[in-house]
Amino acid sequence: MLSIQFVRDNPDAVRKALHDRQADAAPVDDIIALDGRRRTLLQEYEALRAERNVAGKEIGGLNQAVQRAKDEGEAAAATTKRDELMARMRDVSERINELEVDVKQTEDQLQGLAMQLPNIPNERVTIGRDETENVVVRTEGVRPTFDFAPRPHWEIGEALDIIDFERGVKLSGSRFYVLKGAGARLERALINWMLDLHVTKHGYTEVDPPFVVKEETLVGSGQLPKFADNLYHDVEDDIWLVPTAEVPITNLHRDEILEGDALPLRYAAYTPCFRREKMSAGRDVRGIKRGHQFDKVEMYKFCLPEESDAELDTMLADAEEVLRLLGLPYRVVQLCTGDLGFAAAMTYDLEVWAAGCEEWLEVSSISNCADFQARRANVRFRREKGARPEFVHTLNGSGVALPRTVIAVLENYQQRDGSVVVPEALRPYMGGAEKIG
Repeated sequence: MLSIQFVRDNPDAVRKALHDRQADAAPVDDIIALDGRRRTLLQEYEALRAERNVAGKEIGGLNQAVQRAKDEGEAAAATTKRDELMARMRDVSERINELEVDVKQTEDQLQGLAMQLPNIPNERVTIGRDETENVVVRTEGVRPTFDFAPRPHWEIGEALDIIDFERGVKLSGSRFYVLKGAGARLERALINWMLDLHVTKHGYTEVDPPFVVKEETLVGSGQLPKFADNLYHDVEDDIWLVPTAEVPITNLHRDEILEGDALPLRYAAYTPCFRREKMSAGRDVRGIKRGHQFDKVEMYKFCLPEESDAELDTMLADAEEVLRLLGLPYRVVQLCTGDLGFAAAMTYDLEVWAAGCEEWLEVSSISNCADFQARRANVRFRREKGARPEFVHTLNGSGVALPRTVIAVLENYQQRDGSVVVPEALRPYMGGAEKIG
């Protein structure tokens, strides 16, 4: 989330940033008004508490004066003054109690509105309305050519008997499928190979987080409250299925203060991801491009604020190497302000070419979230012993996501006889198989 002080001190800059993100309806004015009310209430609250503390000492002195009084007149005067002061303090205490309630309600309202504000775009992000104004930074690799009409993956998968759409729908409904035989092994090979690559070569620490999380975990990473309708929720136990491993990893160090010299912390994790995909109804419904459940290998970093831009570049390079080693043509796309994710300050997408569908498919979004998630999850660090804690910067990226990588392998490596060549990098993970046929 954004710092309330930042919003208060830079309202015009915040409004411009939200306008650039096509988020003009964000409640900036309401936040500023509530913040002013909160500070006014707190000022009165602290003043009355200070008055009560002073009065408490004065009442104690008057009690002693009554006991030491040498005549009835002196005792009566001290008693009267004490009783008047005690009556005043009863009113003060009642008002303090009222203020405590008002402050709590105001802070809750302020927090709720602040949770609705998206992150401020990095100054390097291009201003644009939507995905049509994203910037293609570069294209890598060569699209394959065929001496036959390439088929889409849903035809390839059914012909090879490695994707079963009918039984997936029978088991779970629309947008579900069953991988079988070499299809299931290909998916598993990709997951294991990517984890090994990120851990042994790129320096990430593998973690195996839970696939269900508590509500505050989703709040900490930025999915709640905004995206509640797109998540799967078990009401009875009040737990949520993870939409991405980013969610639990963001909260690994929630409410912790890290040592600055231990940063950056780099994590990689595999999880299935569960999304209701309400926002994409009617899009990409053919094949396995967009499902309610999919697998993903995630990369995540906690780093020093001044190093997050450089860490974004290395995370992008790590994801690119996955596609390069698989021999898949891809392009790097920088998202414009209007297409940025809620928590992101800057994002690069990696889109892989699918020869059968004849389209670019997003397989990774690599984002620098600056201190946005760290503020929500309260993850801080100290530069040195005794130093004031500061918020870390967080970055996340798919390293990479399935099943679209499976689609790219099937469609780009398909052969005239209907078989599919296994990319060389995956063969040790496929029992040495060179083809699926």
